[in-house]
Amino acid sequence: MEADFGAEMNEYLPLRDVVFQTLRQAILRGELKPGERLMEVRLAKKLGVSRTPIREAIRKLELEGLVLMIPRRGAEVAEITEKSMRDVLEVRRALEVLAVSLSCDRISGEQIEALKEAAEEFDRSLTLDDVTRTAEADVHFHDIIYRSTDNQRLIQLLSNLGEQMYRYRVEYLKHREFHPQISREHKELISYLEAGQKGQAEEKIAVHIDKQAQAVLETIRRNRNPEKTE
Repeated sequence: MEADFGAEMNEYLPLRDVVFQTLRQAILRGELKPGERLMEVRLAKKLGVSRTPIREAIRKLELEGLVLMIPRRGAEVAEITEKSMRDVLEVRRALEVLAVSLSCDRISGEQIEALKEAAEEFDRSLTLDDVTRTAEADVHFHDIIYRSTDNQRLIQLLSNLGEQMYRYRVEYLKHREFHPQISREHKELISYLEAGQKGQAEEKIAVHIDKQAQAVLETIRRNRNPEKTE
């Protein structure tokens, strides 16, 4: 059965960006399945564009880890594997701990207020049936912490890693049972940053990432061994 998605044209965005976002969302929402081949001609026809923006989008998706280029086969949607997930989350954990440590010393009152608003926006997103919107709200929350470090190299590293992280973030947020816990951890983290409690903030963000890793890991294993699920 062919995936049901299409490109929504935006006069303010280049065509290549529209195509990229369309394919990215189709992968993250599961409309394009892991292992599915991305045929340039078929996708170009489906989206009503030439093959050039399709090719450019596929290259960007490969950089994000969402697409693999297979010799003599072409592009296909990447599987979510334990190894790829662990590699990304191990690095993210270390960088996030560093970020909150620096943030405890450098975050401004204005940024604290922005964090509180971002946490409220995350909570509002939970009432909607739109996991990508919730993921974007979560990204925004963490981005404020990154910017508060005033360390441009760290901000850039975390931004680059965030593209590879996004898929795992979406997988985690699909588990509605974790939403109250994530919301609570956001608010606890804000209180530690506001009080400059560095040790508690570092521990909270480390646990925050570890819980995400465990949830995604269980999903990967369940999908790999569906007969073991009840």
